[in-house]
Amino acid sequence: MASPANSFVGTPYWMAPEVILAMDEGQYDGKVDIWSLGITCIELAERKPPLFNMNAMSALYHIAQNDSPTLQSSEWTDPFRRFVDYCLQKIPQERPTSAELLRHDFVRRERPPRVLIDLIQRTKDAVRELDNLQYRKMKKILFQETRNGPLNESQEDEEDSEHGTSLGREMDSLGSNHSIPSMSVSTGSQSSSVNSMQEVMDESSSELVLMHDDESTINSSSSVVHKKDHVFIRDEAGHGDPRPEPRPTQSVQSQALHYRNRERFATIKSASLVTRQIHEHEQENELREQMSGYKRMRRQHQKQLIALENKLKAEMDEHRLKLQKEVETHANNSSIELEKLAKKQVAIIEKEAKVAAADEKKFQQQILAQQKKDLTTFLESQKKQYKICKEKIKEEMNEDHSTPKKEKQERISKHKENLQHTQAEEEAHLLTQQRLYYDKNCRFFKRKIMIKRHEVEQQNIREELNKKRTQKEMEHAMLIRHDESTRELEYRQLHTLQKLRMDLIRLQHQTELENQLEYNKRRERELHRKHVMELRQQPKNLKAMEMQIKKQFQDTCKVQTKQYKALKNHQLEVTPKNEHKTILKTLKDEQTRKLAILAEQYEQSINEMMASQALRLDEAQEAECQALRLQLQQEMELLNAYQSKIKMQTEAQHERELQKLEQRVSLRRAHLEQKIEEELAALQKERSERIKYLLERQEREIETFDVESLRMGFGNLVTLDFPKEDYR
Repeated sequence: MASPANSFVGTPYWMAPEVILAMDEGQYDGKVDIWSLGITCIELAERKPPLFNMNAMSALYHIAQNDSPTLQSSEWTDPFRRFVDYCLQKIPQERPTSAELLRHDFVRRERPPRVLIDLIQRTKDAVRELDNLQYRKMKKILFQETRNGPLNESQEDEEDSEHGTSLGREMDSLGSNHSIPSMSVSTGSQSSSVNSMQEVMDESSSELVLMHDDESTINSSSSVVHKKDHVFIRDEAGHGDPRPEPRPTQSVQSQALHYRNRERFATIKSASLVTRQIHEHEQENELREQMSGYKRMRRQHQKQLIALENKLKAEMDEHRLKLQKEVETHANNSSIELEKLAKKQVAIIEKEAKVAAADEKKFQQQILAQQKKDLTTFLESQKKQYKICKEKIKEEMNEDHSTPKKEKQERISKHKENLQHTQAEEEAHLLTQQRLYYDKNCRFFKRKIMIKRHEVEQQNIREELNKKRTQKEMEHAMLIRHDESTRELEYRQLHTLQKLRMDLIRLQHQTELENQLEYNKRRERELHRKHVMELRQQPKNLKAMEMQIKKQFQDTCKVQTKQYKALKNHQLEVTPKNEHKTILKTLKDEQTRKLAILAEQYEQSINEMMASQALRLDEAQEAECQALRLQLQQEMELLNAYQSKIKMQTEAQHERELQKLEQRVSLRRAHLEQKIEEELAALQKERSERIKYLLERQEREIETFDVESLRMGFGNLVTLDFPKEDYR
């Protein structure tokens, strides 16, 4: 659907609210054409769109913030009212589509099939009469005969005025169906109201050429063709001699040929309307350029805000990426440090295990060497003792001479066996004691190594946990620093964005005020121009009224002359002849006196008329000036009020944004502190659990080792000392 507002580029009166808000908020869809259709319906009904008497800048605020407009008059039918209200839904989602409008009762109702054709024909007839009226005025100016006196001229003016009044009433009758500009509305406050039939007019609104044909005439009475400074007139009203015509130029001939090729399409605009529209179009260019500049400024402001938001968003993304990389780097470094610590601890444990194994082997070798030395000493001692005992027995046997030799030998052999058996038992006992001592001391040494290993494990786990705690504290300090830097950046970005928004709003309001002031000056200039035209027109009007008073004076003089003649004849008839001279002189003096009184009354009437007209004109102009000043003051106050409202809304929005940012920052900081507490608590819990688990495991290992030692018969190894070995 084509938007009716497309014919009024630069004017906001047909704009939908979302089109105006789109300057700041974004995009809109095709529902704006439905709104323009509803505004066009109001224009067709009331001859002008809503808010048409208001400045364009003020109308922008009204359309965007006020309720939807409605039909003011009560003469329209309910289906038409519902149709207009249906089109002018403020919320775009509730506004109908073109398909839904085609199903509306107002569109589907029955209507006369020739209503548009009859309406166009009525308009064309009225336009033709207006052109004929303009032609007669031009004919009077160009071909006025010198013999025509001012009285005839006044009569023609009255005739034309009456004819124009009748045509005006006829055009008013068309006003209910056409949007004809109201002359009471200043052209400065509008972009010229164009009638709704303008869509079917010739695109060239700057020229008017009524259909001209060299072979036939268009109008039965007269036809007129205007092309820039040339006027071509043909009179066919029955006058015997045709009037001379200026020779048309080549451009006019080509234009006429162009219109003949278009099958003599007849315009429904009068020449005066086209001329006025050309003049208004020139005035519209300034307003259109002003509105286009305002739109460009709003779009540029929106682009600046979007560009700044994108820049700030990119800056924030870069900042967060930098912080994230720093956190990842810290996490990687912490992991690497923990891995290094774990490898170091494993290396220490392996080294301690090797040292412990070497010490155990050395300890075992020392015990074995000492036991071997003790065994050698013990065996040598036994040999010496055996030898001494053997020698002693031999001496005893040698002293006993009574015992037979054989018995002595048996006794010596038996004593040797006993001695050998005793020494063997002592040697076995020594070996048993040495083996027990070796096993017990090795067991104790293993327990000592295990305890030392437990101490190393405890030291390692404490070192690991302390390292983790240090890393976690560093991470928390870094996160707090990140949060503070992010908070500073967010506040700085919000301040930058709000500052730009306020600067743009101030610039926009300044532009609106400048446009309003320019609009006020233009309205005052137009009113001044109108008053000057009225002052220029006043002598003509005064002359016409003076001629009317003069005519009345002449009629009164004629009546008095007739009365004087009748009275003179009557007096002469009833009076003796010798008194006729006196009576005639008396009557003549009386007539002269009355005519002098009439002349004085005539002059007084002229003076009173001129004074009253001048006073009435001054009062009317002063009233118009006062009304215009009041209207412009109200519009300025309304614009200031709307700008103050926008500024307050923007400041409230900034306050909400600041509060929202403060809440977000405080909530993020609270979450961070809670996270830190939870991580520290989890780390402390992990520390306690790991230490507890390690101590329990080590205690179980020691308990298991001691139980196994008891089962092996070593007793309590906790207080075991290393005394000097004495196995005898």
